[in-house]
Amino acid sequence: MPKKYRKMLTEWEASYIQTIVVIVETQSKVTLANWCIDYAHTKLLPIYENAYYDDMRPHNALVAAKEWLAGNIKLPQAKVEIVRCHAAARDAEGNPAAQAAARAIGQCASTIHSAGHCMGLPLYGALAVAYDFAGPDADWMLIEQFAIEECGNMEAALRAVAVENEPSPAKFTWKC
Repeated sequence: MPKKYRKMLTEWEASYIQTIVVIVETQSKVTLANWCIDYAHTKLLPIYENAYYDDMRPHNALVAAKEWLAGNIKLPQAKVEIVRCHAAARDAEGNPAAQAAARAIGQCASTIHSAGHCMGLPLYGALAVAYDFAGPDADWMLIEQFAIEECGNMEAALRAVAVENEPSPAKFTWKC
């Protein structure tokens, strides 16, 4: 029987998630979108592309989100690419690092639609990095430790771009 892989971190109340949430709640949708799209492009896209080098769907979703942020395309055009990225994640079943990376990329790109999607970065993306580093068959405690460390890197990246006293923070209703 094949091993069942966890597809996302699920400890919403964990301190390593809540420290990110506290900062997220003070930022605008644009700041959050730029943070998670840039992070996904740098850290997660290579994980996906290492496994599926000829599949451009996650890359195209990030490009479309950036194009929307720049005002070059409309949201429906960007959504087409984002939906394709989510399909890439489904197609990556059996490769937990690539699948989690594609899920995170889709969520990061979706932040242009709704700021709350930025939490897909730590919840899926940290797991992608952990699976990539430790391997899919590593003990869950080791994978979780790597994911926690990656959440720290994500938090640092968010702090680096956070706008102090942001005048227009996004509004959130968390349903976790």
